[in-house]
Amino acid sequence: MDNYFQMDFTPAQVNAISNLGLAHVGDGAYELMCRAYLCKKGDQTVLMLHRDTVQLVKAPTQAKFAQLLQPHLTQQEQDFFRRGKNAHTHAAPKAATRREYALATGLETLFGALYLMGSTERLNELFQIIIEEIEHGI
Repeated sequence: MDNYFQMDFTPAQVNAISNLGLAHVGDGAYELMCRAYLCKKGDQTVLMLHRDTVQLVKAPTQAKFAQLLQPHLTQQEQDFFRRGKNAHTHAAPKAATRREYALATGLETLFGALYLMGSTERLNELFQIIIEEIEHGI
């Protein structure tokens, strides 16, 4: 039986997943990290949590964070990011440019790959860089 909660995919298994498949997983992992961060800050209503989560997960914000993380990525991480950034998507959201959407997809692909390989420590390191940017005002 497969264990979908213990993420220990090999790099070969992750490479076998489509770019947009990795972005799909990474979208969920990134959003969950954002939600956990906002809850940890405490003292917010559900409406505020939702509003702040939407602000952090929208493509223009993710694009900004993707650029922020670039100098901190290993070669393998840059490769995952590039796969997502160059993925052939059919449409960008109305509130984002095509470039922003491509960068956001790259970030999600990176987070998806790291999550599937069980690299939670690395995900936390990268997310900490994002949190520092958030706390200094995005």
